[in-house]
Amino acid sequence: MSLYLQKNLKPAANPAVVINQAMKKLLAEFLGTYALVFAGTGAIIIDQQSHGAITHVGIAVTFGLVVMSMIYALGDVSGAHFNPGVSIAFTVAKRFSMRMLVPYLLSQLAGAVLASATLKYLFPANEFLGTTIPSGTELQSLIMEFILTFFLMLVIINVATGSKEQGMFAGLAIGGVVALEAMFAGPVCGASMNPARSIGPALISGHLEHLWIYIIAPVAGAVAAIPVFSILKNEKK
Repeated sequence: MSLYLQKNLKPAANPAVVINQAMKKLLAEFLGTYALVFAGTGAIIIDQQSHGAITHVGIAVTFGLVVMSMIYALGDVSGAHFNPGVSIAFTVAKRFSMRMLVPYLLSQLAGAVLASATLKYLFPANEFLGTTIPSGTELQSLIMEFILTFFLMLVIINVATGSKEQGMFAGLAIGGVVALEAMFAGPVCGASMNPARSIGPALISGHLEHLWIYIIAPVAGAVAAIPVFSILKNEKK
């Protein structure tokens, strides 16, 4: 064999190693989404139980901090999506494998549902379990969720594809955007920005009446950020 072939011919991947790596990624997505829903919606429930001890600001900060923490804890394993909208958008951008999309979505949904089931066990008297519900019209929340997720995804894809130094601040940047958007938009639309975060509480509490908003708008908003990112990237070049 020539020296060139010896240097450039890669050995076939070991199927056992590939499966093991895939399982680690799915476990990380499950754990990260579980932590997000457990801490975030848990803060909402405990705020209700304690008659406002956490406050709206505290709830928003909790969501931002748990997202930031899980990115730093699990980001190097799975990419720290923890959000079906993010996974779908990365797939549309061709930065994520199509064959891993469905397993990622199932892991995220499983983590969210189990987190809400845990909270239901801990707080059985709570009716909504942090379910996202519009305080105004459905159209108002649909538009707001679209815009919120659009900007969230724009930040995510920029810090995920930038320099090493930029990547080091990914958790801080993404967690900051989540906290910011939850702080000002939470009282109106719930500031879900994440179908899994809304599906878990809705399924366990049985309040499915507005769920379609929090599935359609975040996915559409995240996907819409991809062509805008491409335009900005090309203009920069």
